[in-house]
Amino acid sequence: MKISSIIDAKEKRVAITPETVKKYIKLGLQVVLPKNIGANAGFADSEYISAGAEMKKSPIKDADFYVCVKPDLSKKLDLKVGAHLIAMLSPFKNKETLEKITKSGINAYALEQIPRTTRAQAMDVLSSQANIVGYRAVVEAIFEYNKIVPLMMTAAGTVRPAKALILGAGVAGLQAIATAKRMGAVVSAFDVRSAAKEQVESLGATFISVDSDESGDGGGGYAKEMSDEYKKRQAEKLAQAISESDIVITTAQIPGKPAPRLITKEMVESMAAGSVIVDIATETGGNCELSKQDEIVQTKNNITIIGDSNLAAKIAYDASQLFARNVFNFVSLMVKDGKIDLSDELVQAAAIKKAS
Repeated sequence: MKISSIIDAKEKRVAITPETVKKYIKLGLQVVLPKNIGANAGFADSEYISAGAEMKKSPIKDADFYVCVKPDLSKKLDLKVGAHLIAMLSPFKNKETLEKITKSGINAYALEQIPRTTRAQAMDVLSSQANIVGYRAVVEAIFEYNKIVPLMMTAAGTVRPAKALILGAGVAGLQAIATAKRMGAVVSAFDVRSAAKEQVESLGATFISVDSDESGDGGGGYAKEMSDEYKKRQAEKLAQAISESDIVITTAQIPGKPAPRLITKEMVESMAAGSVIVDIATETGGNCELSKQDEIVQTKNNITIIGDSNLAAKIAYDASQLFARNVFNFVSLMVKDGKIDLSDELVQAAAIKKAS
């Protein structure tokens, strides 16, 4: 059996690294990859060849498995009938396209659909990439912020530390909190899940809570959509916190639904000139009213809003290492004794079901 990948010009990360090439070979798979597959992530063809891969001109049409990060689904996938495509496929966003792919005889598996259980942790690409994104979001914010972040006491005077607000305390949010703290910012955070309070405070940040008995826990570590009454109280609380913040990182998302709108135009206008917002949820609509996907918006009152929807690709080397290990762990469930076995419950959960 043969495993390969697809080059996507829009994505720097790769789903196979030289490290995982060796693992696939031990699993009994022949690894055949397009030339320069890892160039943008920092992996040379010579590294893949040394690990045991065969490099060919793209495209490769006869593989049994194709592992990718985010293949361009706007283009026709020229794969053989019966091939298994494993990637982040945005199943809620690309439902009709994926139905066409499965009808064409290609078996598709959306890594986003793998449940967040203890057993599945080693395959959880959402968490591994969210860690990268949370870190990079703070780096991007500090790069754009035109002031010093940590407290500085000098003979010429004292410079106060920046105030950072993190909206959403999932994997990306918690990493953003930890990174902002390491950089010396005074950090506060908000999440609709009351269970996040302990995690936020354990990292040294102040938890902003809304006075309500309503629970925002949607299960599996995700948040759920809240009532209108809760949203009203939430907006009042956040308006004050945002007006006092120099850096705001927004990470709030709800599976299968548009990202919750947390920051209004009026809230942005209340911030001090030079402040920065990084909205990592722009692919699903954004948490900020003024953010635009993959653009940097500069408001009239000099607030910078960064809407990069693929921050992980800016650290493509490490992001690829983590992603590739996640993917290998998933593929290893599908290959047993030299044969393809699709019976595992996690494989079934990730499979895009054929439309009846």
